[in-house]
This record gives sequence, C-alpha cells and structure tokens, in this order.
Amino acid sequence: MKATTIHAPFDVRLSDVPDPVIEKPTDAVVKIVAGCICGSDLWSYRGENKITPGSRIGHEYVGIVQEVGSEVRTVKPGDFVVTPFVASDGTCPNCKAGLQSVCQNIVGIGSKGADGGQGEYAKVPWADGTLVATPEVPDDALVPSLLTLSDVMGTGWHAARSARVKAGDTVVVVGDGAVGLCGVLAAARMGAERVVALSRHESRQKLAREFGATHIIAERGDEAKAAVLELTDGVGADAVLECVGTDQSFKTAFDVARPGATVGFVGVPHGVEVPIRTMFSRNVGLAGGVAPARQYLPELMADVLSGAINPGLVFDAELPLKAVAEGYQAMHERRSIKVLLRP
Repeated sequence: MKATTIHAPFDVRLSDVPDPVIEKPTDAVVKIVAGCICGSDLWSYRGENKITPGSRIGHEYVGIVQEVGSEVRTVKPGDFVVTPFVASDGTCPNCKAGLQSVCQNIVGIGSKGADGGQGEYAKVPWADGTLVATPEVPDDALVPSLLTLSDVMGTGWHAARSARVKAGDTVVVVGDGAVGLCGVLAAARMGAERVVALSRHESRQKLAREFGATHIIAERGDEAKAAVLELTDGVGADAVLECVGTDQSFKTAFDVARPGATVGFVGVPHGVEVPIRTMFSRNVGLAGGVAPARQYLPELMADVLSGAINPGLVFDAELPLKAVAEGYQAMHERRSIKVLLRP
C-alpha cells in the first residue's frame, strides 16, 4: 500500500509500506477515505522537530473499518469512523476523567505504534477507546467536516472550553490557522457576543467572519493590544484563545486579556516563556494543552451531522494522495489554510 513518509526537512514522499494487520485483539484496520495535513506536521516538515527518516506522518483521518480484533465491541467492519489524533484505551483513570489525550496507555497516531493517516490504510490500537462511528455512512459532502473532528475542531473547542467561554463574552482568538478558525467557530457556538479574530490574511478573515467573528484585527503586537483595548473600552477580553504556540502569540494573548480572564492555549509551545508575573499581578489564568479530541467527538459529531456547524470549510485545497508533497509546500508557504488528501 501507499503512505506518506518523511525523510528530512522538506522531504515528504509517497512510499510503499507494509499493509496493516491486526496484531492485538483490541486493534482495528481502517481504509482511509480522507486524511489531511496539520499545521503541527509542519514543525517536522521544517525540521524544527526531530525526524526519524522513513517514518509515516499524519494524524488526522476518517475511513471505513475493514477488520477488527476479537475484543473490539464498539465498531465493526463497514462502519464509517473518525480517528482522533491519539489512540486511547478508554478505561484508564485519565480517560474516565475525559482526558484521553493523556491516556496512561496513549499511542500517537502517526507514531511507531499507530499508522499515520496520510495513506491508504491504517491500523488503530485501542479501537474501542479511540474510534467513533457515525450512525450511518455519511454523504461525501460531510466528510471534510467530520475529518476536522479528528483534531482541529476538537482543538479549537478545547481552547474555548479551557478559556471558559460563556454566552455574552468578548473573545479574542490569536491565530488564524485551521485551529484558530475552529476556535472562532467554537466561541460563536458557545454564545460569545463578540468574537475578535486576529488575522492579516483576507481569505482567512473572510472564513473567520463566516464562522462567527464579529470583528477582525489585522495588527500585531502592541498595535493589536491597543486595538482590542479600544474595542473593549480599555478593559480587555473576557476570554482569549491562543492557537499558535510562539512566544509572541502568548504575549499578545496575555496583553489583551482582562483581569480575571483565562487564556485557553492549544498551540504547541515553541520557545514560549509563560508570563507568571503578569498572571499573578492581573489575576489572568492559563489553561489548556493537548486537546482530548475523543472526549468532544460525540457532541461535535452531532453538531456536524445536524448541520449546526460546518468546520470543513477550513479545507481550502483538496489533493490526491500522490500530490502530498505539493500539499505540504502549499501549507508551508501559507498558500493554503489546510489541505485535504484523498487516497
């Protein structure tokens, strides 16, 4: 079978890899209907994360179950399933607490223990604790939105939940990538009165408005802070969603937060210094981390299937799997927000 492998910075290839097989009674094998490239994949693509040459990559996909192990009970061959970006057993204390992203037996999708999602087939460990099936095989038009539930929509939702967004709030979203845009959608869905998207890119501004942003601020740094304070009569935002993970984005997030607000962070931190003194002196909280996408999946899946949300709009490019290298380049160069891949 074919799957995407990474060999060095800026070197991803479609390679021949072994077909997945059931190895444990808790495994499942899924035929991938659609996968995608994540912004966090770009850290490895750019060489900012360690690369194991020839390893598979990609942690977001949906597909049809082909085979299950003897102990799998919640999914069966023929089911259409969403695969969260980490596999979790569903039974450990952390999973029972709704924190499947820190399962005591966690296996990262796209790691040595669980095949990457940018391919034709994948083996999934802990199938019962990981996979979530739709009630029936969905129309193809719903596939992009269901695919976002494997990561970016759940991650944007986690940012909003962590920031304690509530009805009537003014929410600022730092970051206009797929996660930040899904954070806009989450805040609007949770009833925020004003959702402010920080974005300098016209296409992303347009989508942010479609997702519920009421205001767009194109400035960065001190100018962004000044614009938010002007909008809020000098008070600041009730909740802030940090969806980038750089030191500058964290600084902006805390700069625009009102006293007593919470910054919900989901951007993978790279070179970040947390401003403890600011948090202490202004009573600004920090919460978040790796999103438990599996926990949010049933609720978000119901919203997608009912038409209440359409997060699949974050995909502004669709390519065949054989063009995966082109997809990485397009996202690296910010020509695409997020690329969907079809085997």
